[in-house]
Amino acid sequence: MSTEENPAAAPRSLAEALRGRDDVSLAALLRSRPDLITPVPTDLTQLATRAGTRASVVRALERLDRFTLQTAQALAIAPDPATYAELLGLMAGDDGDPAVSAALPHALGTLRAQALVWGGDDRLRLVRTARELLAPSPQHPSPTGLGPTVREAGAGISPGRVQEILATAGLPSTHDSVSALNALAGLFDDPERMSALLDQAPSESVEVLERLVWGPPYGQVTADPAPRLRWLLDRGLLLPTAPGTVVLPREVALRLRAGRAHRTTEPVPPPVESAAAHRPQLVDATAAGQAYTALATVEELLKDWHEGGPAVLRAGGLSVRDLKRTAVALDVPEPVAAFWVELAYAAGLLASDGEADERYAATPAYDEWREGPAGERWARLATAWLAATRTPGLVGERDAKDRTLSALGPGLDRSAAPEVRHRVLALLAGLPEGAAPDSGSLLARLRWERPPRADRTGGGAPSPYARRTTAQPAEGTRGVAARAGGPGAPGYPTDGASGAGGEDDLRSRLARWTLAEAEMLGVTGRGALSSHGRALIGAPPAPRHADTRTEPAGPGDKLPVHHRQTPVPPALSPAEQATAAAAAGRLLDPLLPEPLDHVLLQADLTAVAPGPLERPLADMLGVLADVESKGGATVYRFTPASVRRALDAGQSAADLHAFLTAHSRTPVPQPLAYLIDDVARRHGHLRVGAASSYVRCDDDAVLNEILADKRAAGLGLRRLAPTVLAARTDPAALLEGLRAMGFAPAAESAEGDVLIARADAYRTPPRTPPEPVPDGPPVPDDTLLAAAIRAVRAGDLASTAPRRPVAGAADTAPGELPRTTAAETLAGLQAAVLTNDTLWIGYVNAEGGASQRVIAPIRVEGGFVTAYDHTADEVRTYPLHRITGVAELGE
Repeated sequence: MSTEENPAAAPRSLAEALRGRDDVSLAALLRSRPDLITPVPTDLTQLATRAGTRASVVRALERLDRFTLQTAQALAIAPDPATYAELLGLMAGDDGDPAVSAALPHALGTLRAQALVWGGDDRLRLVRTARELLAPSPQHPSPTGLGPTVREAGAGISPGRVQEILATAGLPSTHDSVSALNALAGLFDDPERMSALLDQAPSESVEVLERLVWGPPYGQVTADPAPRLRWLLDRGLLLPTAPGTVVLPREVALRLRAGRAHRTTEPVPPPVESAAAHRPQLVDATAAGQAYTALATVEELLKDWHEGGPAVLRAGGLSVRDLKRTAVALDVPEPVAAFWVELAYAAGLLASDGEADERYAATPAYDEWREGPAGERWARLATAWLAATRTPGLVGERDAKDRTLSALGPGLDRSAAPEVRHRVLALLAGLPEGAAPDSGSLLARLRWERPPRADRTGGGAPSPYARRTTAQPAEGTRGVAARAGGPGAPGYPTDGASGAGGEDDLRSRLARWTLAEAEMLGVTGRGALSSHGRALIGAPPAPRHADTRTEPAGPGDKLPVHHRQTPVPPALSPAEQATAAAAAGRLLDPLLPEPLDHVLLQADLTAVAPGPLERPLADMLGVLADVESKGGATVYRFTPASVRRALDAGQSAADLHAFLTAHSRTPVPQPLAYLIDDVARRHGHLRVGAASSYVRCDDDAVLNEILADKRAAGLGLRRLAPTVLAARTDPAALLEGLRAMGFAPAAESAEGDVLIARADAYRTPPRTPPEPVPDGPPVPDDTLLAAAIRAVRAGDLASTAPRRPVAGAADTAPGELPRTTAAETLAGLQAAVLTNDTLWIGYVNAEGGASQRVIAPIRVEGGFVTAYDHTADEVRTYPLHRITGVAELGE
C-alpha cells in the first residue's frame, strides 16, 4: 500500500524510513556507504544521524552518476517535501522527455537506496545536509544555474517596495510582505499569467532575461538602471539582493526554461564506441608478445640491480639521474621506466635494503618469482598493477609543496587508481571481441559515471560544494553583468557539460594511463582487451558482433556504435581476484613462445638468439657476452671484458668452450675460441688483495710495466718485494684501475685463493609489497554485514521498544539507560527468569562504554546473570555490578 493510500504509514524521519527497510536493503546501503558502519552504530537512529553528516553525504554524492546527481540537484531546488510529479516536471520539463521519464525511477531508487532521499512518492525529501550542499546560494552556486526563490530573494526588500512591485505587476495589494511575496510567486508559477506578463515586456528586457535564464542568475546594475532593466525590476522579474546586485528569481527562470531544472539532462550513459576491430587471434598474439616483453623487462631491470641498485634519496625514492640511467639501460623513455620500476615495487620484487647506506635491490621473492611458469609470473605482475594505488604517471610532477614527485618516492598514491583501472578494463570487456575503444567515448562514459567536481559543485572550488562569487563586468554601467560562480562564467561549465578540468581531471588522466599501461603489460593488444585480460577481471567471453570487421580501413576508421553492449563485470573480492589471475595465467601460457636451448654463433664474435632462451642458458650467456640489440632475435657480443666477467664468476676456459659447443647450432668460430683462450691465459696472472691493497705477480717484468705506466699514478703503487706492489686504494678500485690499463687481474682472499664474483649475490631482507591506500573504509563482507545489521536492529529494538519501569524505579527518558537500585535490579532479573520475560537493561563495559541491551535472563547466580542477548544474538554472561538498571518491555 502506498503512502497516498495510507498517510499514517508515511515515515516522519530518515530513521523511521530505515526501520521500514528489510535486511537486504540495509545491507545494500551499508555496502555502498561503508563509512556508516565504522564503527557499527548502536541503533537505526544513530545510523540515520551518521548518514546525514556532511562528510558522509559528500562521499555519497561523489559516487553518483551524472543523471542521478542531476536528480538530487533538482530535488534540492524543489519544494520540501516534493511529489514525484514535481520532480519529473523539473527533470523532463513541461513538454516531457520519454528518456527522462524512463530513467527517473531508477535514479530516484538509487538515491533512496543510499539514504539520500526518503519518503514516498507523494512526500520526497532530500536529506537536509544534501539539500544544503546542492541548493543554490550566492556562496554555493548550483550547476542548475538557478537562483533563490522569490520568498528568499525578497526577504530583504522593504514592505513599501514590495507593494509597489505588486501594483506594477497587476496584483492586488496585501497587508504584509509575506503574503505579497507569496502572491508574486503565484504569478510566476502560473503559466498563463506569466505568459501574459512577458508578452508586455520590451524586446530588450526579454534579451536580459535570456542572458540570465540558464545562469549565472546574478547581475550588476547601476544606481540608475536602464529602462529595460527598470521594467524588469518594477515587476519583480529581477529582485535586488545587495546594493548594485540583482538576481533572477527561481520561479521566473523555471517558467522561462519550460520547467526544466537543467539545460541538458543525460538519462542514458553514453556508449563506448569501437574505433577499430581486429581478429581476436591477432589481439591475443599481440598481447602475449607484450606480456613476454613485460616479463623480460622486469627481469632485466632487477638483473641490473643484482649487486645493489641506486641509492635511496633522503626524502625517499629514486633520483632523477638514476631514473635516467635506468631508462637508458632498459632502452625506454623515462616515464615508461618509472612504470616498470613501480610495477616491480608493487609486486614485491623490489625494495630498499634498509641499511645505513640505503639502496634498492631485488627481494628474496624475486628469486621465487623467476622460477615460476611464465603465465603465473605475468599474473602476479598484472594483479599487483590492478590493485596498486601508486600512480607512475605522476612521476616528475610537483606536489602541493612544489616538490618533485619521484619514482618509488612518497606522494604517488591515488586511492581512485584501482577503481578506475578496473572500470576501464570492464568497459573494454563490454565491447565485441577484438574491438578497440574510441578513447573519447570511453572518457565521456567515465565522466558520466563519476562527474568531475565542477559538475557536482558548480565550479572548481578547493573545498566540496563551496565557491565564492566574484564580479565580472559584461555590460559595464549600462545594465546587467554576469557574475562568476554560475554556469556560463569562465571556468564554470554550463549545465550538462563534461566539466572543468579536462586534461587536469584525475580520473580522465588515470583512464589514459590505464590504457597505455594495459598495452605495455599485455592486458590489451592493439587497444582491444585480450582473452587473458578478460579472465583477469572475471569478465565473461566477449560477444561476436555481426558488423565487426576483421581489420579497419585506417587509423581513423570507426565501427558502428554498439548500443547493446555486454554488461560490465563487477569488482572482484581478493579471493575471486586470485582465482581470476590464475585462470588468466593459464590462458596466457600457450600463447607465449617456448624457450630455446640454443644460439647461433657467428664469426664476428656475436651470438644470435632467435627467440627466448631457457633460463640457465640466458643467465650464462648474459655473463659471457653483452647484449647488443633486442627484438624478435637478441644479439649478444663477446668482448674481452665479457669473457673476463665469466672467468671472474668461476668458469674456466674449458668450461666456456664446452658451454658454447653444447648450445650452438653452428660450430664455434675460431676468433671466439682464440678470444677465450687469450683472456684466460692472462686471467689471474696478477693477484690483488688488501694491504690497504696489493698486487702480486710471479713475473716482476709485469710489475715493472705497471709502475712505469702513467695511468697508475692515481693508484699510489709502491714495490714491497720483487713480486709484490702495495697500493693506497682499496682492492675494488685497484681492480678497476688495472683493468682500465688493459690487464686482467683477479681478486684473492686473505688465504690467497681466487675470489669468485657472483652477480646475483645481493638481496634485501624479506619485504612485503606496499599496501594500497584505500579510498575510505573497505567494503564489508557478507559476514560483517549480517552481524552489523543484527546488532543495529537489536539495539534499535532496545531503544524503541515500549518499556514498563520496575516498581520503585525512577522514570527513564527516551535514550537514557534504565536506573534501578542493586536490589531492584536483582529482583527484576530473578523474576524474569521465573516468567521467561525479556528485559531492557543498561550495561557499562570494562572500558566505561555504556549501551542498552535486550536480554532474556536464563539464570542468576554468583553475582552474574546468564541471558540470551538479542543485541548480539547469542548467550552471554554479565556481572551484576555493571548493570545500571532493568525495565520490562511493554506489549
